[in-house]
Amino acid sequence: MRVAKVVVDVAASPIDSALDYEIPVHLIDIIQPGIRVIVPLGPRKVMGFVVGLTDDSDFDRLKPIQEVMDYTPILTNELLELSTWLQKETLCFRISALQAMLPAVFKASYDKEVWLLDEFDSLPESLREISQGREVFPFSDIESSTISDQQVKKFIKDQLIDIKYVVKGKNRVKTFTAVEKAVDEVKLMEELETMSAQAKKQREVLAYILDRNDPVFIKDLTKELNTTRGPVDALVDKGLLKLVKKEVYRDPFEEKSHSTTKPLELTTFQRKAIEPIWESINESFYRTFLLHGVTGSGKTEIYLQSIQRVLDLGKEAIVLVPEIALTPQMVSRFKARFGSDVAVLHSGLSQGEKYDEWRKIHRKEVRVVVGARSAIFAPFENIGIIIIDEEHEQTYKQEDYPKYHAREVAKQRAQYHSCPVVLGSATPTLESYARALKGVYQLLELTERVNEQAMPEVEIVDMRQELMQGNRAMFSNTLTDKINERLERQEQVVLMLNRRGYSTFVMCRECGETVKCDHCDISMTYHRHQHKLKCHYCNDERPMPNICPNCESDAIRFFGTGTQKVEEALNIHFPEARVIRMDVDTTSRKGAHERLLQKFGNHEADILLGTQMIAKGLDFKNVTLVGVIAADSMLHLPDFRASEKSFQLLTQVSGRAGRHELPGEVVIQTYSPEHYSVEYASQYDYESFFNKEMQVRKQFQYPPYFYLALINISHDNHVEAVQVANEVANIISKNTTGNCQLMGPSPSPMLRIKDRYRYQCMLKYKRRENVEEALQEVLKHFQKQINQQQLQLTIDFEPYHFM
Repeated sequence: MRVAKVVVDVAASPIDSALDYEIPVHLIDIIQPGIRVIVPLGPRKVMGFVVGLTDDSDFDRLKPIQEVMDYTPILTNELLELSTWLQKETLCFRISALQAMLPAVFKASYDKEVWLLDEFDSLPESLREISQGREVFPFSDIESSTISDQQVKKFIKDQLIDIKYVVKGKNRVKTFTAVEKAVDEVKLMEELETMSAQAKKQREVLAYILDRNDPVFIKDLTKELNTTRGPVDALVDKGLLKLVKKEVYRDPFEEKSHSTTKPLELTTFQRKAIEPIWESINESFYRTFLLHGVTGSGKTEIYLQSIQRVLDLGKEAIVLVPEIALTPQMVSRFKARFGSDVAVLHSGLSQGEKYDEWRKIHRKEVRVVVGARSAIFAPFENIGIIIIDEEHEQTYKQEDYPKYHAREVAKQRAQYHSCPVVLGSATPTLESYARALKGVYQLLELTERVNEQAMPEVEIVDMRQELMQGNRAMFSNTLTDKINERLERQEQVVLMLNRRGYSTFVMCRECGETVKCDHCDISMTYHRHQHKLKCHYCNDERPMPNICPNCESDAIRFFGTGTQKVEEALNIHFPEARVIRMDVDTTSRKGAHERLLQKFGNHEADILLGTQMIAKGLDFKNVTLVGVIAADSMLHLPDFRASEKSFQLLTQVSGRAGRHELPGEVVIQTYSPEHYSVEYASQYDYESFFNKEMQVRKQFQYPPYFYLALINISHDNHVEAVQVANEVANIISKNTTGNCQLMGPSPSPMLRIKDRYRYQCMLKYKRRENVEEALQEVLKHFQKQINQQQLQLTIDFEPYHFM
């Protein structure tokens, strides 16, 4: 008997292992590891992944596989192995690991159908009413009727109906109707000669088809010949032409032409940096490189020439870029160099576009993938290099299960394929730089900009002094003067503020009450455009109140500054300036990022105002001034990485100025000018910042000196949440040695989100094996409550968010 090991689409502990199913005789040649199948599980049918084949089972009677969803494996053997590693590494369910590797369209949807088993006239009236003569109808029709669950059970017992579970895949292939020859050319030519002059359009269509060897899409034919479908249908009826369905890719870049570029002459620094990477590619050995280069030092050209070396050897390349904001400019550079050999995977694509880009990779029609975090799972089988640009970006860490970091997955895949991983950044994470200094990674340095341009001059403005001088505006006198200078010289300005919305919160000046979200412990943000308050955590919104909900005073005012408010102030202070605002609100529509950046690149605006999405990757030759409105917004968050994040953001945004011939300037407005992260960022002094921050981390025992694991507990009952948090702490204390420290349990910085109460425990440890058993024990102990979905309990290794 042939047996398939199947991981079923149910994220629950008792079945978090491969189940045995019999392979029916007619499917023996089709079933192989990596395909999806439909299998029975209890009374229902579910989708599952085949992860292995065997000839025997520990069980005597096995249920057979019912259907096959794929005829070629959608996961390679390497990815199946990787899912086991991911499950162990992140303590997630195996099914979650497998699903993380595929576009969302591969997730199955489940429907229930009611099948009538008896003659229509013999059915009870209530069933006849719902079925209306249909032998099969959706179960939802019964759910929305007056029929009770008891009655449904009785109908099934009396064999009047059966409930069937239907599994549907969402992966739809896009097709167009094409027309092609139904008979040989000689016959068509004869028809064309004998066709009457009245059938003018039919003659045109025939002549057009005879000129072409391949099928022609009807929409192209009717457009080019300025005709309708009528003549085509008439020729089909005569048996001369036939209609066929042709599969097409949804191409998110079909309207854009990318002029081709040639490799550039490398500088001495670039050549020195690229040679060890080339050596690793040529000799097929795994190594992780940290490419530390100042902004504008030509890291992208090193990526491009390394990839060319990989393609020359017949191998494939994966390039990760952070967030959607980087993708348009990055994609253009890769498409210009490698043309149609590039597929793109990022969150700005529709589900259908992602599916088509994934299929190009799967079918080996492309050899380079550029994408955000999930592109690390591209189903390549001969990888020659993996590149992670802006490696310090926290978007490379997945916040949902499985909570993986793309860098760790990249290293795992690179070991399997014996190829290099290149981590690039002007401001690497402390962990990566520390590893490079210890020799775990190989450090490659680029200390100068490619065109020998100087780094922009940075001026720090103390906003406390501005207040003392009576300037209550959000722009310092220095920044105002410099913006006016740029507008006169017709140069461009980039302004960054790390908050979206009109103002950060709304407060009553009489009683001090701030308007908070009803479902989360967080103040709501005012959005002027809709004149509404919004919660940025649960998306709840409400109209802006005219009086204080607490004391009924009308002294209710806006506090803090959001991008909308800055935009309004720019229009008042610089009425002649054309402003583009880029934040989550203005870029939520598909393609909005690209349109706004293209407008700015074409100099259709003088000032680009945005949140941190504009801080990196942008390269505009006319930008000579960068202003940071409130540099302190990240410094005082309850997060041990606050200083590092601030330093990175300030350095990155400063690098947007003076990248070409025109010299650049940067103005940083802050209430903490003496803070070391602001000071060192203004001097582009990464080494000094690294040394200072490492002292702080060592003193407080934070990474990279210790590893962290964060256990988050969430429950809709406050008492239960506290109780579980205490139990978690007890289990960990009993199962760990003195080599690790437990901090907590304590309330999360935001105690309540979406009506759930949140507590957390933090573990600091030196070796993973010291905590592994304790954390497994925690999950085992609370498994029943987690499966019943009363309790949410997550474990996050190397956490990036503590809120």
